[in-house]
Amino acid sequence: MELTNRTSSNALKSSLNCSLPYENDRLPLLILYGIVCIVGVPANLVTIYLTFLEVQKKNVLGFYLLSLSVCDLMYLGTLPTWAIYIHHGHQWHLSSLACKITGYIFFNNMYISIFLLCCVSVDRYIAVVHSLKSRGLRQMKWAVMVTSVVVIVVALCHIPVFTMREGETETNMEKRCFEPGQKTAIVTAFNYARFVIGFFIPLCILLVTNRAILSIVKASDGLSSEQKIKVRYLVLAVILFFLVCFTPYHIILLLRAVSFHFSQRPCTFDTALYSPYSISLGLSTINSAMNPILYVLASDNMRKEICKSKCCLCSGLFCRLETGPAVSSQGDNQRKCPGLRSSGETQEGLVLQ
Repeated sequence: MELTNRTSSNALKSSLNCSLPYENDRLPLLILYGIVCIVGVPANLVTIYLTFLEVQKKNVLGFYLLSLSVCDLMYLGTLPTWAIYIHHGHQWHLSSLACKITGYIFFNNMYISIFLLCCVSVDRYIAVVHSLKSRGLRQMKWAVMVTSVVVIVVALCHIPVFTMREGETETNMEKRCFEPGQKTAIVTAFNYARFVIGFFIPLCILLVTNRAILSIVKASDGLSSEQKIKVRYLVLAVILFFLVCFTPYHIILLLRAVSFHFSQRPCTFDTALYSPYSISLGLSTINSAMNPILYVLASDNMRKEICKSKCCLCSGLFCRLETGPAVSSQGDNQRKCPGLRSSGETQEGLVLQ
């Protein structure tokens, strides 16, 4: 115990004496956060509307995707605050409580999003690989229960954020908010848990379920070659974006956790690792902008729903301007928007939505 406390004290003292290159990441992060917000906020708003329509039809996958979009939108909502913080040279001008609440929402929703991605993949796996049993397993009450458990567990696990020294901006002369300069035993244990539970296990779930989906789709006689290619590209895109967005950040978390056990580690280690850490944290935000595009807006049936909504809106506006009856036939709508023709519950819809 004494050795552990000495290691913790030395690590914290060493890290506090390090002068980290806070300005190196300023421009790339501001550009990245700006692009992610411009793309992600409207994409998630549209997705919330579309998936809400699916939830009204008792679509289980639609509920998971709705929850994912709400989570991603809350996550993206913290980016302007972080952008202001970075713009001011990594100085937090609000209260310590505001820093902790912003950090809590940011990290909380990152991992809720990751676990909901697992829920989406598992739900697809059940629907495709175990289609005969899926009616009993894929029920709205189970989706609500699973999502509630994910949100509650992740929220409870992130409560230590409110006790961490990294969020004490008012007692810190440099006013840093959750910068990686301070290393304690709590932060180190937190980093280990985030790597194993928040990244490695979800990655394994995504790989296993999507691999099984690809195998079933490849052997299916009911799908055309074009449909199989679409599914393959979608699965590869989901895995690729997960790896690109979350692997660098969690690898660096693991390195930081391991380095805590070396009390005599040089300050150059923290300095060299800071810019990659900061950029990798920025990369993790891209996932929240890409989720609605990969899972909803790229779906053929969802594009038809958007087209249908636009046609109905334009038709109603046109009728009001003409002061005529606000009625249009199904044939007229289909001529304006060919995608309106009902696709039914095809196997493609089952896999792609």
